[in-house]
Amino acid sequence: MTLFHRSALARAGAVALLAAGGLATVAAPAHAADQADLELIPISKELAKGVKEAKAKPFKFQVDNTRGAVDAKDVAVTVETKGLKPGKVGVVVPDGCEVEDTRFTCLLGDLTAGTTEDFGIPLFSTGGRGDAGTLTVTISAATADPDLENNTVEHDITVARPGYDLTTWVQDVYADVTVDGDEAGESGLKPVKPGDTAPLDWAVYNDGSRKATGVAYGITLPAGVTFAEVPEGCVEQELGGLAQAYCEDAGAVLRPGQFYTSDVRVKVGADVTEKVLRPGFVFAAGLDAAQGQPEEEPQVASLGQRRAFTETDDLDNTAQFDVFVDLSTGPSPSPSPTGQPTATPSGQPTATPTSGGGTGGGDGGLPVTGVQVGLIGAIGGAVLLAGGALLVLSRRRKVVLVTPGDEKSED
Repeated sequence: MTLFHRSALARAGAVALLAAGGLATVAAPAHAADQADLELIPISKELAKGVKEAKAKPFKFQVDNTRGAVDAKDVAVTVETKGLKPGKVGVVVPDGCEVEDTRFTCLLGDLTAGTTEDFGIPLFSTGGRGDAGTLTVTISAATADPDLENNTVEHDITVARPGYDLTTWVQDVYADVTVDGDEAGESGLKPVKPGDTAPLDWAVYNDGSRKATGVAYGITLPAGVTFAEVPEGCVEQELGGLAQAYCEDAGAVLRPGQFYTSDVRVKVGADVTEKVLRPGFVFAAGLDAAQGQPEEEPQVASLGQRRAFTETDDLDNTAQFDVFVDLSTGPSPSPSPTGQPTATPSGQPTATPTSGGGTGGGDGGLPVTGVQVGLIGAIGGAVLLAGGALLVLSRRRKVVLVTPGDEKSED
């Protein structure tokens, strides 16, 4: 699974735009051995009132290709926006997507058999709270698909009260990943040799309209992978045979458009026998309080004030990653660990913004993110509960906060 984020868009050579008016279809049925059974799964549900166009939230959807043994070629997505309410939400059409009337089509690229790929449709707030209409999303591929019924989703969008909204992102693990908070400019990456270590490139974004005060996050690794380095003070444990780490940064403050990350390295077991180890997870949650000496004496918050500090949409707080392994040779000489990542701004959308049914176009694909629904409750929730019971950390972690463009307080 290849993961991109924000302005780092999915590209597979030149962008192959689909024919105007709809998705490419296969003219004749293929043999079962040549088919890739894709499924489209919606992840995000709510948008915080007040999210600005320049910091549009990538509403997450997942393309699942885990039910077959065939790679899906030239996976594309078509988004129909006419069901949205322009008085509630607007859409930022990613660069490079083909636009016709109220819909646009973008290429996501190839999807390896047995993996998933996630993309985000950037939405922003244009009005008040409530029902914002329906977004119709359809996926297709050049590879034949035996079941097209689960390739289209009519997803209801809701604008919630103003608040912070954490969204996690993580890159698949390769030996030569650049730790910078995105996948821009990274191609032809090398798998990790058994016994070697590699960096984990991950980030927690605040895609809401209010600041998040305090951040908790956890990482669950696939079987056959362990931690080589985690931030100071993190709690490591094993749960269900999987290596996990739970961390808190009670002093971190993430304003809208900022993201949080810290150094993590993982080690592939010397005895692994599979080329792809999956799935791994990164999840995050807000602590709803910043630790430290307050400038003013605290006061009891009213019910309305407390609501402003709740998470807007916690369905997209988890991101999924895979670890790619090079089984051709043994482990390489001891690699040198990387230093503190130099995080880069995710950037502002460069595509044409629209409200509701309107669309625009440009030069790229949908922002691709990373999240998996299936094991979030079982694994992510277990790690949060177990980690929280083990330790409440009071020491500030090493943190990189990046603000795209000119950041202004929106509290």
